[in-house]
Amino acid sequence: MSENEITLSDNDFDDVITKSDVPILVDFWAPWCGPCRFVAPILSEIASERAGSLKIGKLNVDENQITAVKYGITGIPTMIIFKGGVPVERIVGAMPKNMLDQAIQPHLN
Repeated sequence: MSENEITLSDNDFDDVITKSDVPILVDFWAPWCGPCRFVAPILSEIASERAGSLKIGKLNVDENQITAVKYGITGIPTMIIFKGGVPVERIVGAMPKNMLDQAIQPHLN
């Protein structure tokens, strides 16, 4: 994990999301999820490349079910981009880096 990646939990999710000065892409994942393991290194690359303009948050849905239910996560990986504490984009399923970049780009400051 890079310094631009944050592990989130039910306890700190709202606080971290609302206080962020840059958009945060939250990856809702679980260790047993194959597509989640596929997308994880791609998100780490994006975190490094977009340092200063985007953070990547990781929320294990098995360990943090309250937040997963709050945001209607029914399949993983699901990624939600939060800007100013508000969800602005939802990406469902694993996809190549160029597609993730296309979804992220419009939300960068």
